[in-house]
Amino acid sequence: MKAPDRPDCCSLDGCATARRTGSHPRSPEHKRYPIPALRRLGRAFTPHKSLLYLLAARATTGCTMQGEGFLSPEGPIAAAERQLFFEVTALTLIVVVPVLVLTPWLAWRYRRGNEKAVYRPKWEFSWPLEILAWGVPVVIVSILGLMLWEKTHQLDPCRPLPSGQPPLQIQVVGLDWKWLFIYPEPGIATVNELAIPVGRPVHLTLTSDTVMQSFMVPRLAGQIYAMAGMETQLYLQADHAGVFLGENTQYNGDGFQKQKFRTLALSDADFSNWVETARQSDEQLGCDQYTRLAEKGLFPQPVLYAGTPPRLFNWIVQKYQTEPTPGCPQFTQEDKHD
Repeated sequence: MKAPDRPDCCSLDGCATARRTGSHPRSPEHKRYPIPALRRLGRAFTPHKSLLYLLAARATTGCTMQGEGFLSPEGPIAAAERQLFFEVTALTLIVVVPVLVLTPWLAWRYRRGNEKAVYRPKWEFSWPLEILAWGVPVVIVSILGLMLWEKTHQLDPCRPLPSGQPPLQIQVVGLDWKWLFIYPEPGIATVNELAIPVGRPVHLTLTSDTVMQSFMVPRLAGQIYAMAGMETQLYLQADHAGVFLGENTQYNGDGFQKQKFRTLALSDADFSNWVETARQSDEQLGCDQYTRLAEKGLFPQPVLYAGTPPRLFNWIVQKYQTEPTPGCPQFTQEDKHD
C-alpha cells in the first residue's frame, strides 16, 4: 500500500528549519530579527506597546518636574544656575557629540567585510590626532575651571544680593519631618510655609534640631545643608509672585518623602496682610509647644504662630554646643545682649 505523501514541512530541510525557527515557513519576523534575543525584543517593542511604554514613563516621571525645577527660575540665583548649566552642557557636548557620532561610524567603516577601508598595520603615531585628542580636553577643562571659579564666588550662598532694600531675616530649623520658619522682626513663626516679599532679598539662617538636612527651593536658589549645633546661610529672592515647592533633599527617615513646604512669593501688600494674619492666629510657639513640635511627625497643613520666644533659634543651636544643656525657658528669656 502506498504511503501518504508527507507534507513539505516534514522534509529533511523543512523539519530542520522548523526546529530552528519554530515557524512554518520562515516568517517576516525572522527575516527582520535573525537572532532569537532580537526577536523577543522586537515583539516587546511593537508600535502599540512602545506607545504604552512612553505613556507609562511620562506618568511615572510626573508632570511638574520642569515647572518646579531650576530650569524654570523665578529668582536671580536660580536664573544664574540655569545659565551655568547650559554653558557647561554646551562645552561638554564638544566632546560628547563627536564620540557619539564617530563611534558607530568607525565601527561600520572598519568592519571586517568592508574591503575598501584602508588597513595600516604599521601605523602608530600622528601629530594631528595627538593634538586633537589632548588639546581639546585641556582647553575645555581650562575654560570650565575658570568659569566655575567665577561662578562659585558669584553664587556663594553667604554672599548678599545687591539691592536697595535690607534683606528680610528668617531663621529656619529642620525637624523630623517638617520645617520651622521664625521671623524675628514681626515675632511670628510658621511650619511648612515660607512667605517672602517679591523683589526683596531674603537672608535665611539655617540649623537642624535633628539629623543633617538639605534645604532647597529649586526655582529660587540652590541647596544648602542644615546641621545641628551649626548655622548656615542662604540668600534668595523672588522676582515674581507665585507658589513654589520647597523640600528636604537629604534622606532622614520614614517621613523624608513628605517633608516639603510651600514658598509664597507675595507682593508687599499681600505680605503685610499675611503677617497680620499670622499675628491673629490662636497658636503660640512657646518652649513647651516647641518640644512637642520637635517630636517626629508630619504636619498635613501649614501652621501659623502668632508669637515665639525671641531667642528660640539661638537656644536650638546652643544646646548642642554647651554642657550642661541650657533650659529653653531660662535661655529664651535672657536679654539678647547678654
